[in-house]
Amino acid sequence: MALGTTVDAKKQKLAEKDALALAGQVDEIFSMRGSKVVHLNLKKDKPDKATLLGALLGPSGNLRAPAVRQGRRLFIGFSEALFSEELR
Repeated sequence: MALGTTVDAKKQKLAEKDALALAGQVDEIFSMRGSKVVHLNLKKDKPDKATLLGALLGPSGNLRAPAVRQGRRLFIGFSEALFSEELR
């Protein structure tokens, strides 16, 4: 898999407005916190703003890291099992 754009989250913070704009560019969001994975299908389910922000933002109010965009899918957080299964 080739990498596209890489952004250092410590140097460039993505807040609520930026995170929602990023969500508007994808069809699916996979949000990982620990062993829990939340899958949001934005085309089918149409989640509300609070649900989106809960999946995208960390306690600091910025986009959680790592954030990986693959085509029309966005992966937030880290899950080795999900990455090895979905990011091929």
